[in-house]
Amino acid sequence: MRRIALIGLAGALAVTTAACASERGSGDSASDTFIFGAAGAPKNFDPLFNDDGESFRPARQMYDTLVTYKPGTTELQGGLATAWTPSNNNTTWTFTLRQGVKFHDGTPFNAAAVCFNFDRWYNMKGAAAQSQMIYYGDVFEGFATNEGDISGDPVYKNCEAKDEHTAVLNLNKAKGAFPDAFGLTSLSMSSPDALKKYNADTVTQSGEAFTYSEYATAHPTGTGPYKFESFDKANNTITLVRNEDYWGEKAKTAKLIFKIIPDENARKQELAAGTIDGYDYPSPADYNSLKQAGDQVLIRPAFNILYLGINQKNNPKLQDVRVRKAIEFAINKDQLVRNRLPQGAYAQDQFLPNNVPGYTTAVEKHSYNVDTARQLLAEAGATDLTLNFYVPTEVTRPYMPNPVDIAAAITDDLKAAGIKVNVVQEPWNGGYKDSVQKAGKHDLHLLGWTGDYADAGNFVGTFFGRTKPEFGFDNPQIFDALSHADAQTTPETKKAAYESAGVLISQYVPAIPISSSPPAIVVRSDVQGLIPTPLTDERFYTVTKG
Repeated sequence: MRRIALIGLAGALAVTTAACASERGSGDSASDTFIFGAAGAPKNFDPLFNDDGESFRPARQMYDTLVTYKPGTTELQGGLATAWTPSNNNTTWTFTLRQGVKFHDGTPFNAAAVCFNFDRWYNMKGAAAQSQMIYYGDVFEGFATNEGDISGDPVYKNCEAKDEHTAVLNLNKAKGAFPDAFGLTSLSMSSPDALKKYNADTVTQSGEAFTYSEYATAHPTGTGPYKFESFDKANNTITLVRNEDYWGEKAKTAKLIFKIIPDENARKQELAAGTIDGYDYPSPADYNSLKQAGDQVLIRPAFNILYLGINQKNNPKLQDVRVRKAIEFAINKDQLVRNRLPQGAYAQDQFLPNNVPGYTTAVEKHSYNVDTARQLLAEAGATDLTLNFYVPTEVTRPYMPNPVDIAAAITDDLKAAGIKVNVVQEPWNGGYKDSVQKAGKHDLHLLGWTGDYADAGNFVGTFFGRTKPEFGFDNPQIFDALSHADAQTTPETKKAAYESAGVLISQYVPAIPISSSPPAIVVRSDVQGLIPTPLTDERFYTVTKG
């Protein structure tokens, strides 16, 4: 099964090079070190316990998945598996594994290692650990013993190592997300020896803070083109070094450094000074000045969603659909897109980009109308509505170039409709995500999603496929519709099922879709070989300087 390929990126945007093995240096020169300005610090380095781009960015350089995506597209290609074959109505997947692959600790990658990883995920113990496995919970729906907020019946059944290079994954039911979901960074393959040696499954929670294992903080061990060297927290730098034993094309630079610079303007200044070689999500207002300075601004297609989340748990008035619709009617999405987002962004009336099957014009629309918003609030007895609006700081996301500015525009719109708003700002990795996604402290919050693959379930299923503290609602009709859609294994039936689910979601208004944006990535003029992708999962082993 192959998904749609987003057009033109590899050819139109990629800055390519034909460097050969002899061009790889030792890392002693500036040209042999690529320094990238990261917008935030990673939560940790174990992909399993992460779900955000700044944590995944270094992980994608150190780990591989069974399947992956052709650079610049959403089209599947082989990763650690050279073939993947479904049978038994898609409840069995047989993987033919790449031979001669080693983990960074020198141990072999084989079928036993694949099964060890799948069994590790399925048998994970503890509510704290399970709560951090966002992607695993969304895809596999449950554990051997559910101890956290994931309470479904597990999709995973077992894994068999038929021989050294053949792994067979058995499922309890078919899952339309596969095979694409096998390419999720969270489902990367880790060294079983390193996982055991550094107590990888140890996750503890104290209040709202989580503490991770030595594996996740200091000894990540994958099979990727770069290996972990250090995380210098004092200087906010993560250093990776080339994996000389990599099974594929060797990295062109000997060192890859991520320099953590939360402020977007500071990233721009460091690029101009030459202390970094590139950074992600430049402000749309800076595109022209960056180009005039000779930098390369590479723009990806819009493959994301920005949404205003609604938590129905804390404020009973938000349980009234008229109130939720009123909030959407109050927001001038078109004006926000014009004033706050890059050229090519568009206002949204649903939770899918328009290039993903399942997008439909049949959704119920709540276009900007302050009078309608006020009328609905009056009908619901909510003219005195006061909402706590949680907003992230110290972060730039592909769907959200400046969250504070975007939140300010939404706040002004809500106030114009008579809604009182208390804005609560928290750092992205300093409590914000746990406050809204785990503790559910908020009434409203600003968040979004970049697609991991071209499947509607990766968007709407991730958001609304089960009860979550982020949204605080329980709607079996929506859950069942999404489960039904996710079980479809032909493109036609899946598309129709997700269109129907999209209509239900638009009528219920569990959250408010705001926009989809084409994010950019910028590099200096002497950088070659970077291939931007709609999935924002760029791999830097192809990059050269000079």
